[in-house]
Amino acid sequence: MKLLGADIELVPRPTFAALFTSLDDQLADYVLSPIENSLIGSIHPAVELLNASSLVVAGEVTIQIRQQLIGCPGSVFEEIKAVESHPAALAQCKRFFAEYPLVERIETEDTAGSVARVMERGDRTRAAIAGRRAAELYGGSIIKENLEDHPNNYTRFVLLSSKPSIGQSPNRISGPRSRQTDNNNQYTETLKEEVFES
Repeated sequence: MKLLGADIELVPRPTFAALFTSLDDQLADYVLSPIENSLIGSIHPAVELLNASSLVVAGEVTIQIRQQLIGCPGSVFEEIKAVESHPAALAQCKRFFAEYPLVERIETEDTAGSVARVMERGDRTRAAIAGRRAAELYGGSIIKENLEDHPNNYTRFVLLSSKPSIGQSPNRISGPRSRQTDNNNQYTETLKEEVFES
């Protein structure tokens, strides 16, 4: 991960509201939140929570986003009747839904959580839009790749702290479960960074 290095563990946060209380709840030392996307503009729920919070920006990173259609293992696109994901991810894939108008769009709280629910239900007629990492984490199969409307799809994330600057070794970082890394990994999850000994 560009801001904190590769030694982080993802810990899911189900909603932006839960993400922004991670520090107060002592679940994390930092929060990583998406705030703006090149295709759809501001991520309004996150921006509103940021404006209402006392958190300070400790860093930021812009990451290319690749959206995948993820279903149960063995499912094929012709079976899919409904697709769920976070509204921001759905909005980045308007062309896909225009091409397949009979596929129902279902808004959820987050992208990776949508993949987890699809896998848990085992319903081959349902799929989720998320990053490649979510498919890997939850055992989903990628049915269609790169659904985003434009390949120049980037999201800006901010690293937030309750203190003005990052300390020497953060133990835990909270992020939403729909962020992607430059390896096309989804993230809007609580992140934990390993503690390094000096």
